[in-house]
Amino acid sequence: MMQNQEVLQNPLAVDSVWKLLGKYAIPCVISLLVNSLYNMVDQIFIGQGVGYLGNGATNIIYPLTVIVLSIALMLGDGGASFLSLRLGEGKKEDGAKGIGSVITFSIVVGIIIAVLMAVFLEDLVYLFGCTETLYPYAMDYGRIIIIGLPFVLVGTVFTAIERADGSPQYSMVSLLVGAVTNTILDPIFIFVFQWGVKGAALATIIGQIFTFLMGLNYIRRFRSIHLKKSDYKIHFHSCKKVMGLGISSFITQMSIVIVMAVINNLLTKYGALSEYGSEIPIAVVGIVIKVNQLVIAATVGIASGAQPIIGFNYGAGNIKRVKQTFRCVVIVAEILAVIAFAAYQLVPVQIISIFGKESGLYNQFAELCFRIFLLATIFNGFQTVAALFMQSIGRAVKSAVISLSRQIIFLLPAEFILSSILGILGVLWAGPVADILAFILAVAIVSRELKILEKEV
Repeated sequence: MMQNQEVLQNPLAVDSVWKLLGKYAIPCVISLLVNSLYNMVDQIFIGQGVGYLGNGATNIIYPLTVIVLSIALMLGDGGASFLSLRLGEGKKEDGAKGIGSVITFSIVVGIIIAVLMAVFLEDLVYLFGCTETLYPYAMDYGRIIIIGLPFVLVGTVFTAIERADGSPQYSMVSLLVGAVTNTILDPIFIFVFQWGVKGAALATIIGQIFTFLMGLNYIRRFRSIHLKKSDYKIHFHSCKKVMGLGISSFITQMSIVIVMAVINNLLTKYGALSEYGSEIPIAVVGIVIKVNQLVIAATVGIASGAQPIIGFNYGAGNIKRVKQTFRCVVIVAEILAVIAFAAYQLVPVQIISIFGKESGLYNQFAELCFRIFLLATIFNGFQTVAALFMQSIGRAVKSAVISLSRQIIFLLPAEFILSSILGILGVLWAGPVADILAFILAVAIVSRELKILEKEV
């Protein structure tokens, strides 16, 4: 691989890696944290205004949002990687064609998915472990949330593309606008208007619409490419390449959907046989997963912020810089993982109390959940970064394997095996077992890939 003068003059190729991570990763981290906080804010206000049954209902509906988010990240992260690689190769027109196709494709897909989910909502809530007690809350919340799903999909695609185009600050602001709107409206709709879970859902989709509108406004502000009318035609060849690059993000999110469906059903089954009942475990585990999702979002944000740096330099043949960036991202991700681990082990009750003060059994199960289910969270940082690193250098299959390993290959079998032996505690112990095994696999794959890259220097 040769490096021409234009490449060497690009800041992605010459500026300090830490400086570039600060520029790209920090806004990206904030953006993804804000995105994760949509559901977190709802949970906090619902917990305070409705109670744990309301939180249980939002956890039943949450997989629907994740399904849409998985497609959005596949198209958005894939589009971002596609654009970065094409810019590194000096192929701006190909990059524009791919981005235009993705924007149009995401709009069409978002509308289709929302219609299908509206038609099959009742079946879906039971698929995700809904009990008769939670059913009315879940339907009230879900009917409104579905309206906002197309805006979630397209808005998420825009924020990823904005970062790759060199505007991480704009991406961050567009998400902040939506999140702040949601945060302001939640207490008004829940406590003032007394709309309960319906009010929380309405506040959420209004915020999502604002983020979507910010994305539309960015179309005329692209910095690295110029989109023509013909670029908005759906070019399936370009979309296929984009989806291939973003498949890791899709698998990561869709595996969450599958895992939540399995876990919720196991919690319903074994919770009913325990002193906790079914509703407490469903509400608590959903909150614990979302709390940890903040840490994962921060880690993904760091790795996603590094994608333009890694993708550009890999496309330009600067392998030394690719490896240097990877090492820096791993260091930061593991620091975050250690901090999270300490919080989960030391102050679990204080964390869960943010989402409403409940009975002793509720707090007791929450403490068990944080300390057992997230016992090996210290290993998650490397695995998350490894998957996105592979995606950044175009190793879609290896990226998918790493992403798939924790949630599907290891966690699901562990859930069934351990729950059949230990009951509801087995559902929790499956978490650290899967985390450790996935970490070992990620280390093996990345170590081999780094040796291959050594030969390309």
